[in-house]
Amino acid sequence: MVLWGTLVNALLIVIGTLIGRALRNIPDRMKETVMYVIGLVVVVLGLQMGFESQNFVIVIISLVLGAVIGEWARLEDKLNAFGRWIERMLGTKESQGSLAQGFVTATLIFVIGAMGIIGALESGLSNEHGVLVSKGIIDGFTSIILASTLGIGVMLSAIPVFVYQGLIALFATQISLLIPEAALDLFITEMTATGGVMIVAIGLNLMGIVKIRVANLLPGIIVVAFLVTAVFKFNLM
Repeated sequence: MVLWGTLVNALLIVIGTLIGRALRNIPDRMKETVMYVIGLVVVVLGLQMGFESQNFVIVIISLVLGAVIGEWARLEDKLNAFGRWIERMLGTKESQGSLAQGFVTATLIFVIGAMGIIGALESGLSNEHGVLVSKGIIDGFTSIILASTLGIGVMLSAIPVFVYQGLIALFATQISLLIPEAALDLFITEMTATGGVMIVAIGLNLMGIVKIRVANLLPGIIVVAFLVTAVFKFNLM
């Protein structure tokens, strides 16, 4: 089954979130400290990913154009409105914006990076799922920690994870034939770096240092794909 690894990954996120929600009734003082710790760890993770860039100009342009597109489309406002709708449907009492924050935070952490793409390609090409199962275990434990402070929104990240990795797995053969390996490697690297900067912003938000509308930066990931395509088409490397 081509989608087995992707399905396991998504299910482990859901299970981890449910376990994390069972731990949500920790004292406020402890929850505040845990939130700061999560913020610090997320910043370090983002920095590590950001430093992987081989061409930081791509990262800068992607983030700037992504921010312009996201602000124009008001993605964060729409995502928060969607979050409030989900809260009403589920009958939950999350604090304003927390469902959307949990969703965006978890989605970026679980989707950005080489492991998801490489694992999905492996699933599609050879029906081997070891990479995605390993990623699922890591994501599951991470979702426990995130859900204990950020709420049920973390569970919703299982949807984009399943769709994103599932599509790559289903079209793995076509991707391997149409996209040169060097171009795919560059895209993974620069997407990881661009997402890493967004993850740094999430960490700073979690610690209350700044308030960056991270959801409005998400189109930057798509911009990376166009820039990498242009780099290879016009031999700019």
